[in-house]
Amino acid sequence: MSADSRLVLRSILMIAAAIVISALIYQLSGYSAVDAVSGFIQGAITGPGALTSTIRWAIPLALVGASVVLSFRAGYFNVGAQGQMYLGAIAAAAVAPIAPGPGLLKIAVALICAVVAGTVWSLIAAWLKTVTGADEVLTTLMLNFIGTLFLQYVTNGPMRDLAGSGQVAAAPPLAASVRITDSSGVSPANVILVIVVLALVWLLVNRTTFGLASTIVGRNAQVAARQGVNSRAVIWSTFGISGALAGLAGALEILGPTGRLIQGFSPSIGFTGIVVALVAGLTIVGVAFAAFFFGALAAAIQFLPIVTNLPSSALDILQGLIALLITARIRVKLKAKPPRPHVSAEPAAAAPIPVAEVSPAGELRESLDPRSN
Repeated sequence: MSADSRLVLRSILMIAAAIVISALIYQLSGYSAVDAVSGFIQGAITGPGALTSTIRWAIPLALVGASVVLSFRAGYFNVGAQGQMYLGAIAAAAVAPIAPGPGLLKIAVALICAVVAGTVWSLIAAWLKTVTGADEVLTTLMLNFIGTLFLQYVTNGPMRDLAGSGQVAAAPPLAASVRITDSSGVSPANVILVIVVLALVWLLVNRTTFGLASTIVGRNAQVAARQGVNSRAVIWSTFGISGALAGLAGALEILGPTGRLIQGFSPSIGFTGIVVALVAGLTIVGVAFAAFFFGALAAAIQFLPIVTNLPSSALDILQGLIALLITARIRVKLKAKPPRPHVSAEPAAAAPIPVAEVSPAGELRESLDPRSN
């Protein structure tokens, strides 16, 4: 079994464990675990419009999850997908109404602008990383806050809908001609687009020199440097593509189910996308399945209080447990005592030097440095 397959299998086991623990918590809290499971299935799959709602949420989660996979596999923890998504949404909402040509051309231009905006926003962190050595976790988190504040500014200022009620800060609704989907958020166009994008990212990760180089950098940057891999180029490329995917996710939200730019829309997509990537074992194929699962959770949250007495926050327990179990990585290793050293008249060869390596999933491994032999 390959390393990626083991990671996916481990994620499945952790999800199953989280479901069992959540069911016990519901039961001990005075709710019916059976009703909770039944309500989840109805809200995510079998209920009226449930499957459509699941796919609606799976689409942005798949794109953001893929963006996280790219950066995490390279060993750079870009957690700024939320801000990159917001910048892509702002660009799409600003360009779509004024772009020339028919509706399809307007949509294409808006999507391209969203991709560029997400890329540029992400490359700020890449520049700070390569030029100043700033930690990418801190910079991307701060860029999330700045992106959120910028969205708040434009929806309350230059892009505000003056004809609106004022209850929610938002831009004017987009015309139907520049929308990819209706309020359901699902159409053949955006589903096919996401499938094509995921296929291209899979090829990029698994069948290109860039994918190999980024994986080597993620496992051991020093080894990558000795093999001639340009780590700076990997950083810029990885952050740029990750930002592009997140920006595209933001555009599909605005040109799809949201239908307009709204302050604070889809506030949890960026961080849930990180969990999606981890559950997927940092594989693109795994992202497709994990995004569908978390899309089902998002759909069930809206349906669960209707058919059961459980509050919608009950599924937050399940999601939190999944994130906790996936990231905990608790292992117990039993090692035999090393044999006593053999005394010889000849000088002993130098012992191999252990070298720490970080796997794409973030696990610390040890290998032997051949230079020590």
